[in-house]
Amino acid sequence: LPGLGAAAAQAAPAPADDLRAEVDAFLKDFTARWLPLDTKSAEAAWVASTDVSEEHTQAQVVAEQAVNQVVGAPEVIRDVARFLERKADLTDLQVRQLEKLRLRTAEAPGTIPDVVKARVEAEARQSATQDGFTYTVRKPDGTEENPSANRIDQVLLTSRDLAERELYWKASKEIGGPLRDGLLRLRELRNRVARELGFSDFFALQVADYGMSVDEMLRLCDQLVADVMPLYQQLHVWAKHQLARRYGADVPAGAIPAHWLTNRWGQNWPGLVEGVDMDAPFQGKPKEFITEQAERFYTSMGFPKLPESFWAKSDLFPAAPASGRKKNSHASAWHIDLDRDVRSLMSVEPDNQWFDTAHHELGHIYYFLSYSRPEVPPLLREGANRAFHEGVGDLIGLAAGQRPYLKQVGLLTPEAEAAPATTFLLSSALEGASIVFLPWSAGVMTRFEHDFYSGAIADDALNAGWWARVRQYQGIEPPGERPETLCDAATKTHINDDPAQYYDYAVGTVLKFQLHDHIAREILKQDPRECNYFGDPRVGDFLRDILRLGATRDWNAVLREATGEGLTARPLVAYFEPLSQWLDRENAGRTPGWPEAPNPS
Repeated sequence: LPGLGAAAAQAAPAPADDLRAEVDAFLKDFTARWLPLDTKSAEAAWVASTDVSEEHTQAQVVAEQAVNQVVGAPEVIRDVARFLERKADLTDLQVRQLEKLRLRTAEAPGTIPDVVKARVEAEARQSATQDGFTYTVRKPDGTEENPSANRIDQVLLTSRDLAERELYWKASKEIGGPLRDGLLRLRELRNRVARELGFSDFFALQVADYGMSVDEMLRLCDQLVADVMPLYQQLHVWAKHQLARRYGADVPAGAIPAHWLTNRWGQNWPGLVEGVDMDAPFQGKPKEFITEQAERFYTSMGFPKLPESFWAKSDLFPAAPASGRKKNSHASAWHIDLDRDVRSLMSVEPDNQWFDTAHHELGHIYYFLSYSRPEVPPLLREGANRAFHEGVGDLIGLAAGQRPYLKQVGLLTPEAEAAPATTFLLSSALEGASIVFLPWSAGVMTRFEHDFYSGAIADDALNAGWWARVRQYQGIEPPGERPETLCDAATKTHINDDPAQYYDYAVGTVLKFQLHDHIAREILKQDPRECNYFGDPRVGDFLRDILRLGATRDWNAVLREATGEGLTARPLVAYFEPLSQWLDRENAGRTPGWPEAPNPS
């Protein structure tokens, strides 16, 4: 802030040793005031997400406001700015803590307390609206159904009736109407908060966590899309023909109708690979099996068993309909106290998708536990960057789908074992965070949120702006016109409650394959497409050397030291090379692409 450091600048600068001692005292005092309040806020947010009610929403608001009063206090802003003016005289660990704190103060600057308070209240209301929404499907016979999110997903995954699919797809988008005005209000408040400390908009504030500019992040994301676009276009044309046969319909000339796909947003395309039922091994298993097996994966590599409190405090299964309780339907991991209180929020069902998800979520949990040690200050108890958390979770999800692991633990059917390797590569490219996912994450979500916060999308054209980007990057179009009274972007939970950070998942996807390639080739000496981490402590040692650091080191340096090179999509593209050759043969004579497709060159 202008003028805040003027008086200090006129005085003689303190010796470096004295400055470092002053910074240590400041950080110790700040942490002692902030951490207990942050823990209470996390607990309140947990309750508000697992038992949606007005009372719990208000408690969350009060708890978060208490944190903001400490984090964004004008004297904290002033002191952090003063200290960072002399970062050359500070230790690297001090600078990293101060930089993290600078970004936190920018989220809740006490110089505009009314705006900060309004943002907290608006975000809590948006979450409550989202989590408490009741979906309604109005059927042709006049009856109505109030399906859960899981029920909608199951219909889109399995139904071959295009009329039924369209009903459920459209019902899944109705939530965007109640969220639309709240999202516009949140954009205003988030931008005002970010601009108070000099950021151009809220998107720029979030990107700053990487030590990158907005232009650098957009270039990186554009490059990731370009790297996978040739293979994505091959998958796109293959999927069009596969789905047309499934539904008994003509092959679309360009974009794929959104309700044809098996995911509400087309972010992945599960269930298109036929002949291997990956859900079969989980039928009849106890409801606890999937998460307990995910824990066994980690302990087999030398990680400790999860704390008993994890099992006591987590919310792992769908809320019983008779209970009347509503909960957030998005799987997530929680680090309540930045120490040993770790929890997961899931709605586990006995199928392969939840098997993957449970392994992923426990990746976050073990990351939390690994860096919760005295050598890592609480302000740095997070991933090397945000994408590292997603990358590690996705890495274990990828490992959990490898046939040697599934066979070893008795979850591989004879049909799956005998299936060609390309079958599993095709499934991985379509269903996981890999080829199909990157145009969505690095393209649609990143570009929409950048343009939304920068003002490039008009308030009365949110749906038009959303679908223009969906068509461009994914080659998907809606079944008919989408009215501007709705807001289809807001149906994705991250737009509301984890905003302007979706590129984390894109970077994490590339990071996943880079780490996996190194583990398979350099540690296990196995084919990356058919390898097994289970029971090998060398893999656990490699991962712990990364996880235990938290954010105490530069993420680029951590990655280079771990794998020998900076972030690159090379291992991802190489992993799917046999699939690309197979698709060339399958798609012979077919024209890939769609009119708005980005040029992969």
